[in-house]
Amino acid sequence: MLVQLENVTVKHDRHVILKEISFTVEAGEFVNVVGESGAGKSSLLRLLYMDLKPDTGTVAVGEYTSHSITPSEVPYLRRKLGIIFQDFKLLEDRSVYDNVAFALHVTGATSGEIRKKVVTVLTQVGLSHKRNAMPHQLSGGEQQRVCIARALVNEPFLILADEPTGNLDPGTSLDILKLLLEINHKGTAVLMTTHNYDLVRKAGGRILQIKERQIREVQLKQ
Repeated sequence: MLVQLENVTVKHDRHVILKEISFTVEAGEFVNVVGESGAGKSSLLRLLYMDLKPDTGTVAVGEYTSHSITPSEVPYLRRKLGIIFQDFKLLEDRSVYDNVAFALHVTGATSGEIRKKVVTVLTQVGLSHKRNAMPHQLSGGEQQRVCIARALVNEPFLILADEPTGNLDPGTSLDILKLLLEINHKGTAVLMTTHNYDLVRKAGGRILQIKERQIREVQLKQ
């Protein structure tokens, strides 16, 4: 399995954010994590990319575990994850191409490898014609597609999407969801957090609900 959480509790200033949560994510799965704003969805993702350590319990992602990973190993874990943020986090002074290429420069890839991979993922997300555009020249949906391309370029085993449609209109949100589903159908596992239950109904896949600091698998009524 790609992800396993066992009896994980997280506190902040002695306030419990998540309490004794346990779940797994298998290779190739599409998992929705739903919950109201402030429920702990972003904290859950921070646990997975090891930006947050549990107070009790264990988080295992790939070959790494929360109790044994060292600070120097964290960047190597994150290279195997594709992380998509609600607010895009693009470099405003760099082109679409350079925003995506930036994720590869730190891996020591050659310029030829970088060019090939960047062009491939930009084509996959439908933005090859915007490769020289700057972020401010793009719509919100296009900016999120750049983020998805950046998340894909290192060929991750798992995409973590943190409210990826939170700043987008309903039509654009559906386009982004379809793109994530296409990526998943090609074999990459996706874990998406959202408070948009209509989007989850369209996504299919497993649904984990965070409520009252705990997490459980649920079925939504159509």
